[in-house]
Amino acid sequence: MTAEVVLYEVIDGVAVITLNRPERLNAWVPEMEKAYFDRLIKAGDDPNVGAIVVTGAGRGFCAGGDTGFMADLPGGEVPEDRELILPLTIPKMMVGAINGPCAGLGFLQALLCDVRFAAQEAKFTAAFSRLGLIAEVGTSWVLPRLIGTSRALDILLSGRMVMADEALDLGIVNKVYPAAELLDRSIGYAREVAQRCSPTSVATIRAQVYRDATRSLDEAYEDAMRMERISLKGPDFAEGIASYLEKRLPQFPPYGEGTDYS
Repeated sequence: MTAEVVLYEVIDGVAVITLNRPERLNAWVPEMEKAYFDRLIKAGDDPNVGAIVVTGAGRGFCAGGDTGFMADLPGGEVPEDRELILPLTIPKMMVGAINGPCAGLGFLQALLCDVRFAAQEAKFTAAFSRLGLIAEVGTSWVLPRLIGTSRALDILLSGRMVMADEALDLGIVNKVYPAAELLDRSIGYAREVAQRCSPTSVATIRAQVYRDATRSLDEAYEDAMRMERISLKGPDFAEGIASYLEKRLPQFPPYGEGTDYS
């Protein structure tokens, strides 16, 4: 592949990561997987990045695993270096700007974003059952937690297509916009988070939500109480209160230099 399969730029504190195989509806291949995760890690480590927007080039978000690549996989062999749920470990808010078809592995990566905005032309499918496969790594965990067990089973078992308006009704996406507005709206939302929210708070809350999904209420409560006592004495809370009283944008410490919850 001669073209760069994943594009990266930073706009007003927002890292915009674009899957870039438009001639194949940004179908997933190993080169794209490595490049995408490398850029997520880069954004997560960059103190000048406060939030991330993920989108696709051309008229699609990601059509799933490239059928040419998948057909060449030896029987029963799955690459052992896959880390398809790596996005959950990134300490920045992730916004999915779903600009078109979103299927299979692409659907999984969209679900692993914290919020999803869709173009009116977007459509979603988890057609694993129609290919004789199981729910792709992580899909069976995140989708029921997002929309409920019965609705998730409808999508996963039938492999049917879900259009943008139904995806909004189901809770798969948070908003639907005209295609021409989608990226600007997504970047604007992410910019608000980058400018107004504590990087440490964002990272901590994101980790809390995913961690608490597998814990009891008592465990989640005790951990939250422990961290709340720390937060009230931390530099992020002090700056948050000061900026509110002084009616200015906050200047929170970068992630890694703020309140220590360890």
